[in-house]
Amino acid sequence: MKKFSLFLLGIFVAFSLHAQIFTDYFTDKSLRIDYIFNGNASKQEICVEELSSLPHWAGRKHHLSELPLQGNGQIIMKDIASNKIIYKTSFSSLFQEWLETDEAQNITKGFENTFLVPYPLHPAEIEIVLLDPRRNIRTSMKHIVKPDDILIHKKGHTHITPHKYLLKSGNIDKCIDVAILAEGYTQEEMELFYKDAAIACESLFSYEPFKSMKNRFNIVAVASPSEESGVSIPRIGEWKQTALGSHFSTFYSDRYLTTSRVKAIHDALAGIPYEHIIILANTEEYGGGGIYNSYTLTTAHHPKFRPVVVHEFGHSFSGLADEYFYDNDVMTDTYPLDIEPWEQNITTKVNFASKWEDMLAKSTPIPTPTSECKKFPVGVYEGGGYSAKGIYRPADDCRMRTNEYPTFCPVCQRSIQRIIEFYTEQ
Repeated sequence: MKKFSLFLLGIFVAFSLHAQIFTDYFTDKSLRIDYIFNGNASKQEICVEELSSLPHWAGRKHHLSELPLQGNGQIIMKDIASNKIIYKTSFSSLFQEWLETDEAQNITKGFENTFLVPYPLHPAEIEIVLLDPRRNIRTSMKHIVKPDDILIHKKGHTHITPHKYLLKSGNIDKCIDVAILAEGYTQEEMELFYKDAAIACESLFSYEPFKSMKNRFNIVAVASPSEESGVSIPRIGEWKQTALGSHFSTFYSDRYLTTSRVKAIHDALAGIPYEHIIILANTEEYGGGGIYNSYTLTTAHHPKFRPVVVHEFGHSFSGLADEYFYDNDVMTDTYPLDIEPWEQNITTKVNFASKWEDMLAKSTPIPTPTSECKKFPVGVYEGGGYSAKGIYRPADDCRMRTNEYPTFCPVCQRSIQRIIEFYTEQ
């Protein structure tokens, strides 16, 4: 018994040595870093544009040096004195999507990107890394942050955008804080926005596992006003003056609704605790977009608003991939077939053991015929990540495949649950 107690004590001591205490390295506010990602398909660079401090840190205070998902890019913060990694986060970006387009072969562009990290107590080195589809480093850069730098701009202390909470489950250090932003709503339309935000909130928590884990979220609706009502629709020559400058036809895809004015998003949220962002566009046009750890943007007045906002949040919050595909394989090159994607709900079978292999019934055929989908609710169904061949999804249908399907599949549900637990459990 004594030996066993000593063994447990040794485990506890070892764990304590590796456990990281938030207050040893950070103060309870946010460092906002505005970057410009620029370049073309051949060469990319990262530039620091501005550093700001925000009065709250709404992110995690545990698992600080861990990543829940690899993402298409990462930020690593080190304490300079000890050379210890004290914080990590991962993300995707519109810039990296654009690099895979034909346009990127012929022109150089710059894209705004903004990230929040905990505010360091001592000088820290921050490295930001962009990965290509083969998981190789495209480009990276390092810079030093000194917490007493007088040019770190204080934001969110005076003007704060009007807002109200739709769900308040607990303190910001215990819950996941999601901000819902208005886009294309004039000042006179803010009551309409609050109603739309309530619908988005209700829709999200009608799906598992969000439904059963609702008490781990705070949802705040932020009334960022636009000069004009509606959003820009380039294919019909309609351009609007809006708070966040969003538009359809991103990369010439009519339904793809995004904004490159990322700084405007974060300026509208300054002074309000937030980790994840949903933007509602005041239009009846169909479309949307979701970028992992960046934002969800979706239209609020199309009949499919409810399922689309949940689908896009599946991308931005949980890093889930699209499970739909095109029979003519128009986007086959999005995922190299000899590399396992980092998204948890698609596989090339290169490293299937890291995905949902443990959830398969023993008799499950691989690949799983769609004709047997009722017998095998979790299988290995060919077609996903835009490609009809070589990429596999876990269920015949899912919220990440079609608007009509009423639930996330079991694999997506587990992935979402793991993300929620990562943010809220020590």
